Amino acid sequence: MGPAPQVRGPVLIWACTCTLPLALVLESRQRPSRIPRHFERTRRLIYCPSIMRVLTTLLLLGGLTVACGEDGAAHARKVVRETHAIEVRSLIRDDIDRHLVGVTAAGARVVPGFLVADAVQRGSQMRTGLRLLTKPPRGIPQLIVSARTFTAAVEPSGVVLATDAKPEIDRMTGIDLAKQFAVVRDALAGKAGYAVDQFPAIEKGAEGSVSLLFAGPSIKAGTTVGAVLTGIPLWRLSQRLTKQLQLDHVSEKGAILWVYLLRGDKLHHFGTPPDLDSALPSAAERASSLKKSPGGYTGEFLQFGRWYAYGVVPLPRLAADIAALIVRADPS
Repeated sequence: MGPAPQVRGPVLIWACTCTLPLALVLESRQRPSRIPRHFERTRRLIYCPSIMRVLTTLLLLGGLTVACGEDGAAHARKVVRETHAIEVRSLIRDDIDRHLVGVTAAGARVVPGFLVADAVQRGSQMRTGLRLLTKPPRGIPQLIVSARTFTAAVEPSGVVLATDAKPEIDRMTGIDLAKQFAVVRDALAGKAGYAVDQFPAIEKGAEGSVSLLFAGPSIKAGTTVGAVLTGIPLWRLSQRLTKQLQLDHVSEKGAILWVYLLRGDKLHHFGTPPDLDSALPSAAERASSLKKSPGGYTGEFLQFGRWYAYGVVPLPRLAADIAALIVRADPS
């Protein structure tokens, strides 16, 4: 990052406050003595307010320049490093723990649905059962309050039996997810777990959703009869982290907070200001900085006269190639 801009406001104001009176003195000396007095009074009435407006404008400009400060975003960087980084890691840890509890409970709850003999009835009943898992009053608390976007029941074959989506928009039923995801294979082997993975692209040329997946087994008398899978896309997780930080720091009137998630060279986010997106360090800059500082780093940039700090925080609890990019601007 380059040095903070030099404060030029006071110098500019001093120069103008010195130069303008001198110009008026010189002008008064060159003024013809035969100008009638009533014209002279009119002239002063016209010039004095104009001069005051000029001086007021210069003072305001000088104040705006000074407001940028020579310290840049030093304080905001410290808050990102010492407060927000810890908060984000804690939120990720809690989300993982809660969803593992939730998906394990869900797997146990839907065991009877996997045992229905008729295939059509089994799918229909399972779809209803999955929806009830995420709704009060009998739903599973960890899945009711969640950023998840889907819940699916997977048969022992690895094929999705049903999801909680409406049939007309369900694109997952009938897909072999065990073939796609190790976390599903582990659940069908009796072990609950989580992983970040990418779904196959739905449309040709498009990218599949990258999601944090949780899977839990459905076990009957020691035999795995199926599994439950739920997931949070990284863009949705980014949104959830942003909202939580904004809520936790609502007392900081005027502070700006956003959380992006990085997976490799890709940024995952939703609803962030486009101007802010374009001001962030490039993928090459992020990779270079993380190579020098694998534990994370902070930086800053100036945009529209306001300093922003950012911190790149690795999140190994999610995966080795995932990090949070936290952006903060102090209250103005």
